[in-house]
Amino acid sequence: MKITQVIIATIALSAVSFGAMSAELLTKEAFKEHKDQYVKVGSIVTDGEMAPSDAKEELSKKADALGGQFYVVTSANTGNKIHGTADVYKKK
Repeated sequence: MKITQVIIATIALSAVSFGAMSAELLTKEAFKEHKDQYVKVGSIVTDGEMAPSDAKEELSKKADALGGQFYVVTSANTGNKIHGTADVYKKK
């Protein structure tokens, strides 16, 4: 559980620059505060990434492909590689 929190925090704090139209990472707390403003458009998975910044970039690209504006990491695990899942949302 602690490793999951570390991975989520690392992904959230990664300083990776994306284009202006890239989906943004929302923390679970930020999402819960304003969840009535969003509609879920799907779920995404990243698997086999070596660095948290790579996982974040992959999740953002997949969220973009679904037409999402935001994504919320729902799980993250590490072993030799990072595996993460996220729900994708857009504003209502």
